[in-house]
Amino acid sequence: MPVAIITGASKGLGRALAEALAARGWDLVLDARTPEVLKDTAAALEAYGTRVAALPGDVTDPWHRTGLVTEAGRLGGVDLLVSNASALGAEPLVRLAELPLDGLRRALEVNVVAALGLVREALPALRAAPAGAVLTISSDAAAEAYETWGGYGASKAALDQLAAVLGVEEPGLRVWAVDPGDMATDLYAAAVPDDDGPRPAPAGVVPALLRLLEERPASGRYSAPALLEARS
Repeated sequence: MPVAIITGASKGLGRALAEALAARGWDLVLDARTPEVLKDTAAALEAYGTRVAALPGDVTDPWHRTGLVTEAGRLGGVDLLVSNASALGAEPLVRLAELPLDGLRRALEVNVVAALGLVREALPALRAAPAGAVLTISSDAAAEAYETWGGYGASKAALDQLAAVLGVEEPGLRVWAVDPGDMATDLYAAAVPDDDGPRPAPAGVVPALLRLLEERPASGRYSAPALLEARS
């Protein structure tokens, strides 16, 4: 069975993707910072008959990243690496003039440095996989100038560039950066707590991600809404 590592997998888009892969027979290595929530998620996914290794921890910890890849090796390798764990840099978001530099450093460490660190750990297994792929979750804030989203957007723009270069340097892999579009997630609620407008559930984005896995288009940056529209 193929094996996926998914960071930030206890809820939101990470959990929704994990559930879809479990239903399709994938084995999973899951990461999140809250042990209790991650444990509940793993138990729910095991009901599909899949093997699940759930490792609570912080992706900025190199030993934790090594542990994720080691667990994947025990399950058979790494076919898919999903960098979904994210940090905002400030909660709620603030203008750049007020953005704590430590917050920006945290966003860069989680969203960029840790993502690259995990790729480096997993590269030998990804290269050995029949169809190795890396999926990074981006944001429209990486490409658009939204007030208060500067620090987070800058970190996601950096992640996009890393993914683009990785796709060139590793032609045997597929490397996709995906802007998931608007979603109702805890991350968005923490970013803009006063915005209580209705937003789509993360599960609605998953068919776009599955399309990438099924059709394996060229490495590059994709928009989930565009992938969904093209399929309809």
